[in-house]
Amino acid sequence: MLGRGALSFPTCLVLSSAILFLSQLMACSFNPCVEVIPNITYRCMDLNLSGVPAEIPPSTENLDLSFNPLVSLTSNYFSEVPELRLLDLTRCHIQTIEDYAFKDLHKLLTLILTANPLQHLGPTAFYGLASLQRLIAVEDDISSLADLPIGHLHTLQELNVANNQVDSLKLPGYFSHLSLLRFLSLKSNRISSISTGDLAALQGEKKHNLTLVLSLNDIKCIQPGSFEGILLHELSLRACFENTGLMKACIQGLAGLQVNRLVLGEFRNIGRVEDFSNGLLDGLCQVQLQEFVFISFQRFDNCTDTLFDCLVNASTIRLVDLSLDQVSAVPTASRIHHLEFNTCKFIEVPAKKLSSFKELRVLRITNSKYLTGFREKFKDLPNLEVLDLSVNRLSFIQCCDSYLKRIPKLKHLNLSFNSIISVTGGLNITELVSLDFRHSKLNDFGSFPVFHCLGKLIYLDISYTSSHIASQCTFSGLKSLQVLKMAGNSFQDNNLGNSLMNLTQLLTLDVSSCKLTQVSPSTFKSLTKLQELNISHNKLLAFDPLAYKPLQALTVLDFSSNQLTVLTEKAMESLPSCLVHLDLSYNLFDCSCNHLSFLKWAKEHGELLKSTQLMVCNNPVHMQNMSVLSFDLSSCHLSPVEWVMSVSVPFAGILFVILIYKYYFLLYYGLVLHSGCRRYTDRNDTYDAFVIHSSKDIEWVRKELAEKLEGGMPPFQLCLHYRDFIPGVPITTNIIQEGFLSSRRVIAVISNHFMESKWCSFELEIAQSWQFVDGKASLIMIVLEEVDKVLLRRKLGLSRYLRRNTYLEWRDQEISRHLFWRQLRTALLDDKT
Repeated sequence: MLGRGALSFPTCLVLSSAILFLSQLMACSFNPCVEVIPNITYRCMDLNLSGVPAEIPPSTENLDLSFNPLVSLTSNYFSEVPELRLLDLTRCHIQTIEDYAFKDLHKLLTLILTANPLQHLGPTAFYGLASLQRLIAVEDDISSLADLPIGHLHTLQELNVANNQVDSLKLPGYFSHLSLLRFLSLKSNRISSISTGDLAALQGEKKHNLTLVLSLNDIKCIQPGSFEGILLHELSLRACFENTGLMKACIQGLAGLQVNRLVLGEFRNIGRVEDFSNGLLDGLCQVQLQEFVFISFQRFDNCTDTLFDCLVNASTIRLVDLSLDQVSAVPTASRIHHLEFNTCKFIEVPAKKLSSFKELRVLRITNSKYLTGFREKFKDLPNLEVLDLSVNRLSFIQCCDSYLKRIPKLKHLNLSFNSIISVTGGLNITELVSLDFRHSKLNDFGSFPVFHCLGKLIYLDISYTSSHIASQCTFSGLKSLQVLKMAGNSFQDNNLGNSLMNLTQLLTLDVSSCKLTQVSPSTFKSLTKLQELNISHNKLLAFDPLAYKPLQALTVLDFSSNQLTVLTEKAMESLPSCLVHLDLSYNLFDCSCNHLSFLKWAKEHGELLKSTQLMVCNNPVHMQNMSVLSFDLSSCHLSPVEWVMSVSVPFAGILFVILIYKYYFLLYYGLVLHSGCRRYTDRNDTYDAFVIHSSKDIEWVRKELAEKLEGGMPPFQLCLHYRDFIPGVPITTNIIQEGFLSSRRVIAVISNHFMESKWCSFELEIAQSWQFVDGKASLIMIVLEEVDKVLLRRKLGLSRYLRRNTYLEWRDQEISRHLFWRQLRTALLDDKT
């Protein structure tokens, strides 16, 4: 009986379960943040928090508190997490940041304050941020840069105050102390004018590396001299002007600026100035710049005569997303080295006009869906080294010598992602170092060497070009080639064959998705320097050690997505010692104990194998889709009894087969004799004698034996194979039933042919045994005169019968024949009714 106050066992069980549930519920409620990296990174987004959760450990380096109603950051607000490197306070409804709010965050590198309605910043609000490099204050209702108390942040590299209410570019004096500042974005503010002295803080120390973004401000005026003596890395003025006249005037206001990259133009979805007019860029004649980017102009109306007039001293010009369909005029004194047309509207390559850029080293005309023709030829471009015509719709009837003949230093040619390219005439651009044809259909390629003059070529990409490699000399002449990419093509008989035999310097080879079913033993024989091989997405059934043995310098091998079932022991041994990346994923692995050595090897080489989670079993059925590395090796270990059985049963089976093969006739003989004994009581004497003879002695049996005995007095009825055996009945059945069980005697006609026949010997053995079963001398032997008696005794083992029993000898003489027939008849009359 329980004492007072004691609880029953069921009550205790219920209470303990309730306590456990409540503890888990409390743990969930007090640890709301997502632990991305334990003790390092926590995500606490949109959890209605009013501060830093107490459960966040002091070691935390990355903390996301965005979308929480923090409202006000008081002094020492983040003192519990002093190790922070990144702090995200996006949309936290922060209105006030008091002095020393970030005092303890000495290691903080990035502070994000995006989209907070800041109303008050204490003068020492950002004190303590001794290592801060990035301050993101986008969309924070900031009206003046002077309102940001950041002059002491000497480590600051990026300041982004885009989408605010700043109406002046007047930089506070503290900017002169931000010597490490590299990026200042005032994009989409309310700056309408730029006056002399606004950028004075950038003078003195040269700010060569500062990028200043003023795009999407409605600039009405840039006072001349505002940028005088200013050094910038980049200045972006996209979508800043209301019309062409205003843009022209403001560009003239940039006089005296020195900038590495100047970006002018519009945004595709915001087109304020659409028409290009002559003289629009004249103000750039007073600007020192290295690179000019002109982007997103929709109408030119052939007014391009002055496009390059003030850009002759620039080294790089990028014209992006322009409705430009021709180049009408080019200054003769151009120093442009790099010229790029991206997403323009050329119909044909303006080769003649572009040949006027004599100092040109890089020319790119890309991403033009209208560019289909290349009829003009380049003339006298002595310095051009890079020609990129990729991602267009070009078709070449015969590529490419006639078009590029006057470009003697051309080293890099990119014709990828075009239409149809014919290379029937071969390529004679002897200085070429890299050539890219990928995803352009190559006509008349693969049957003869078209690269025989490209002895300096190092990089070749013909991936997905619908090429069919049918010749061993396709890559002849590429004695310097180091990288060959040819995925998505095909080979003769789906075999690599010896098509790579000339590429002795090759370091990287990609033959993925080429429908390969076989790799010849001599394929890689000359590729002793190869370091990377991608042979994935083919139909290879095996990994031939002989084929891959020459690749002793290989470090990366991708054999994924083939039909490999196992790596043999020889294959595992032949893998190069310097291999560090082996991908065998998406193969058809057989995870049975027959391949225990491979399964064990896979477990031991997890660091070498890549994408091991995608190495799954295909066989046996019960292990399909299971990871190869999860195979239980212990399931293949046999007990001693199982081991003995596994060895003895096959051995006994093999021994049984050998014995049956060796003693076939003896077993067959025993079976026949047993069958005869079982039917002995059913015998009847239909015949007087059953005649055993060779088929080659049938004439003697028919003419002599049968005629004399069956035609004489008294007549004897003989059982003869050819006459009395029942057709369709097995031979053993006829021998027993029609021969021995139906005859009183057995006559054996022994000749040289008889002794050579196994069937005759077999029947004679039965007859001898039958005589023993019958208990009387029922066997009569007739020995033809030409038989060797010694051989007869030795071969048939009849010595014991020939010594004890009388046998008849046939001699072709009158007296001998008379005596022979009388003795034979006498023997047959014995027991005859």
